[in-house]
Amino acid sequence: MAYDYHHNRDDRVYDPDRPEPIIWLLDPARDALARVSYPLIRAATGLILVPHGAMKLFGGGLAGTAEFMASQGLQPAYALAVYIALLEFAGGLMMAAGLLTRLVAAQVVGFMAVAAFLVHWDNGFLWTAGGYEYPLYLGLVALAILFAGSGRWSLDRLIGREI
Repeated sequence: MAYDYHHNRDDRVYDPDRPEPIIWLLDPARDALARVSYPLIRAATGLILVPHGAMKLFGGGLAGTAEFMASQGLQPAYALAVYIALLEFAGGLMMAAGLLTRLVAAQVVGFMAVAAFLVHWDNGFLWTAGGYEYPLYLGLVALAILFAGSGRWSLDRLIGREI
């Protein structure tokens, strides 16, 4: 039987959608940490993009990115390189902060789809071999963020508007 425990085994409320905890004393900690799990996922997903964009924008990587995009048949290569660099840097910060979250997530989904299926597909699955594992995973997480929106503890929530 599934119960929702609140600090004391005697203060339980039946919840049919929740499994019975193995160690009920850990329930308060689990409940408290569950509240930060989605903001943590959203922030980590955004922040993992930021260094990639920073490298392109501030580390002299735009020309190399544009060259690579041209070699993959993606044109106009330089404009796309700038767009991707800005999406990774500014969009990553925006996603982490929960600002225009769905708009950024939708663009990351598209970017990662191109990365996974056009650029990395022929290398196989594993990321260590240049495969599509990382962009596919990041794209799927961005898709989940697109569906879920900004959530609690976001600038969208603070502003009171969300796309």
